[in-house]
Amino acid sequence: MIRRCNLQCHHCYSASADRDFSDELTTAEALRVIDDLAAMPVAAIIFSGGEPLLRQDLLVLVAAARSHGLYVALSSNGLLLADETMADQVAAAGFDYVGISLDGLEAHHDQIRGQTGAFRQTVQGIRHACQRGLNVGLRYTLTRDNQADLAGILELMQQEQVARLYLSHLNYAGRGYGHRDHDSSHTITRTILQQLFDLCHEDIRAGRQRELVTGNNDADAPFWLQWLAAHTKDHPERQALAEQLLQRWGGNSSGIAIANIDNRGLVHPDIFWWSHTLGSVREQSFAEIWRRDDDPLLNGLRQRPRPLQGRCQACRHLPICGGNTRVRAWQTTGDPWAEDPGCYLTDAEIGLSPQKEE
Repeated sequence: MIRRCNLQCHHCYSASADRDFSDELTTAEALRVIDDLAAMPVAAIIFSGGEPLLRQDLLVLVAAARSHGLYVALSSNGLLLADETMADQVAAAGFDYVGISLDGLEAHHDQIRGQTGAFRQTVQGIRHACQRGLNVGLRYTLTRDNQADLAGILELMQQEQVARLYLSHLNYAGRGYGHRDHDSSHTITRTILQQLFDLCHEDIRAGRQRELVTGNNDADAPFWLQWLAAHTKDHPERQALAEQLLQRWGGNSSGIAIANIDNRGLVHPDIFWWSHTLGSVREQSFAEIWRRDDDPLLNGLRQRPRPLQGRCQACRHLPICGGNTRVRAWQTTGDPWAEDPGCYLTDAEIGLSPQKEE
């Protein structure tokens, strides 16, 4: 909705900054787009940025989306929610979900976000949102810098009575490309994912209502199936059902079930593909842009199986993973169909001969 932001996060996919950006959609244009999306129809809109709460007409646009019966979510860094008046306005707007970014505990969060005091202000914003009954979730991007903070974030969730954590793997878009060497190692990633699987299992057995979600690395699905196989040996039907559901999901859905409309109205296959534009909602309806069949990247994303190369092409988990995140492959090789360097599964785990493992 807006590219301006009151923080300077290392991994920002839109390379936002605390200044005005030109040629952003007007209120009238944005309202027309929302009408377009509702007519298509889409199921949900996530209002993001930059910091979307800096956009003066945001609540007008949210009201329009809700009038169409759309699921409406907010993606915020939480700083402005530390102001009680703003928190009241957001609560009154009726968001179905509010995702607030928290990239580690205080030292790491402030370092990654580029502002001293950001952590404390964001925690205050989380507290205000929860106090007003908003459905709040924390969003945490895993890096080498903050990987040791996960336990503390889970403890903070419990203290503030937040019931959802979304762990995002680092994607190499915007400023995230310049910080790709800060990506968590494959070994640490595997360890943290196993910890999350164990926590979910413990929550279920203890009757705790907590939701732990991961995103931006579709290798998580087959890795979870391995965990499930080890923990449900006496219940093969559970493994079969899980695999069936994951195949139905299909893995990465960039260009299929996810789209991005940026602050200037340009349409992209997802929020990380700002380098590839499919069209402009100022010139065509979103439906016309999304239904085009002459864009090679879009066609490739929608092809099953995708025209992948390397380890991804040969992977036995392709029906579940879908080829993982294509932006990482493109950013590191210049080829959107190359293997994803973010995949942490071994050659043996994906069905290649063991001697090919490094």
